[in-house]
Amino acid sequence: MTLLTTPRLRLEPLQDRHFDGLHRLNRDPVVMRYITGRPDTPEDTQSMIDRVKARWAEFGYSWWAFVRRDDGELIGCGCIQHLNRDPQGPLETGWRLRQDAWGQGYASEAARHMVGWAFSSLKPDRVCAVCQPGNTPSSTVMERLGMRFTGLGRWYDMDCRRYDVTAAQWAASPAKAKYDAEA
Repeated sequence: MTLLTTPRLRLEPLQDRHFDGLHRLNRDPVVMRYITGRPDTPEDTQSMIDRVKARWAEFGYSWWAFVRRDDGELIGCGCIQHLNRDPQGPLETGWRLRQDAWGQGYASEAARHMVGWAFSSLKPDRVCAVCQPGNTPSSTVMERLGMRFTGLGRWYDMDCRRYDVTAAQWAASPAKAKYDAEA
């Protein structure tokens, strides 16, 4: 399993040892409003970890825990996975952060490294991301990654906006240049 390091974070493949930090994140109704629309139960969090471990075993990628390097706190998580959990679907990135980590650039930093890793290791023709229309902070991160709005659709049983970045767009983007400088 792949460990990624950013200037401020360790992106660790999500495992059972992350349960407490992940459940703290997933039980926050404000964090979850654009994800499932409700806070997770402990069983929901464990089920997520179990699914993620199976995907790591099957695909060699899935969800990472975002752990701050300076204090070891889990402040979020994010992924490279197949859109809508369809193994034939395009690769997707996504993320969520604790409220106390919002507005500090962590989502952009982690997402830049997940997307950079995906393009360099998996060689897809594109990476996408989806979010509900009201989730402006996520749309902003997508745009910072060089992603472009490609339309509305229904994914994960929700109406979402989709953003894509092709390999060529990523190669020419400021996000790629920043990723290269940080790697």
